[in-house]
Amino acid sequence: MKTHVLQSELWETFKNDYGTPAVRSGKILYTKHKIPFSNYYYAYCPRVNPFDIDFENLKKSLVESGCIAIHFDVPNITKSSDMAEEAESILKNKCVRSAREEFAKGNFFLDLKKSEDDILAGMHKKHRYNIKLAQRKGVTVRASTEDSDFNIFFDLYRETGQRQKFFARTRMYLEKVWKTFREKDAAFILVAEYDGEPLSAWMLFVHDGVLYYPYGGSTERDKDVQASCLLGWEAIKFGKSKGCDLFDMWGASDDMSNKSDPYYGFSVFKEKFGAEHVNYINSYDYVINDPLYKVFTLANSVRWKLLNILK
Repeated sequence: MKTHVLQSELWETFKNDYGTPAVRSGKILYTKHKIPFSNYYYAYCPRVNPFDIDFENLKKSLVESGCIAIHFDVPNITKSSDMAEEAESILKNKCVRSAREEFAKGNFFLDLKKSEDDILAGMHKKHRYNIKLAQRKGVTVRASTEDSDFNIFFDLYRETGQRQKFFARTRMYLEKVWKTFREKDAAFILVAEYDGEPLSAWMLFVHDGVLYYPYGGSTERDKDVQASCLLGWEAIKFGKSKGCDLFDMWGASDDMSNKSDPYYGFSVFKEKFGAEHVNYINSYDYVINDPLYKVFTLANSVRWKLLNILK
């Protein structure tokens, strides 16, 4: 199994440079986050492979770091995997079920080993039509590693966050991850333009043969030219040109029949590229200090409810 980019050395470098302490314990990476009004920390470990966890060494590391618990957020094992039952049993044996997840438990994977013709044939007919429409209309897509195009990306990302009311990352955060990954030829911006105006832009990561689509944005202007559909197709071709064999689209609804899910709209958009819908196993917490963990979990639950009300 490939190591997820969020468990990579590059992500570790980014987090430490950004000011979020990142700790390596054996094969796994976690970040530590200060609990307000205390001398303790909470550890966060997204997309971990449970088979990589050495609990004995991890416990020593967490105690040394002053952490009361570690949150294994949406481990990197899909429910359809042959390893799913064994992987979850590892976590069940040592941990408790997490009260919430940060990551979406659903995702879409697209096999980039297929030919371009086969990928196009596997798409929803509406996406194929919209790709051709965008091309006829004169929409163009370019890949870039220029800071000026990061600025374009961020403006569109921020506009999308305001429109859709999701918790957007700050400019400082995204600029730091962009520069950290770009230095290692692992981050790229794709921009779709129409009549010289940028309509959609994605930040892409390339790691261990996988293309990731973590961040993107678009404008409501000229929606009829279908710039985002063409951008998605060009991202697929870009991933193939970089030697990637998988396109990890980062997140989606876990239940594609639930149209009230806030992820539903962009999940359908991803699905129409012919990608496979997957669900991950449950999230778990490995607890070091049970009394403090219970207090923290309750306070954190209240915090997120307030944030959702205020957004």
